[in-house]
Amino acid sequence: MRHLLLAPLLLAPLPVHADAVQITDAKATPSGDGYRFDVTLLHGDTGWDHYADGWSVVDADGNELGYRKLAHPHVNEQPFTRSLSGVVVPDGVTTVYIRAHDSVHGWTAEEFEIDLE
Repeated sequence: MRHLLLAPLLLAPLPVHADAVQITDAKATPSGDGYRFDVTLLHGDTGWDHYADGWSVVDADGNELGYRKLAHPHVNEQPFTRSLSGVVVPDGVTTVYIRAHDSVHGWTAEEFEIDLE
């Protein structure tokens, strides 16, 4: 009899859990005195409790050169691209990295490399 009581629980939908955010593409375009970055992210946003909430441009030493906050979940818009203009890259820096952040996993372990030359 106990097994019959557990059966509905086994059939109940399980909560959806998103993995860490993935950077699928990123481009840098010279613009004025800086650069415009277009970054495409893929993440199984589930709503306000778990979503990709930002990305940043960093140099090889991890210094943040620019940050793009993502103000809301993109549940039905995957993958999605957002831009950030006016990022000043110091003289001599020829490579930058994009790292992404989500509200549960934090910063991505892998960074997306962009050669500026």
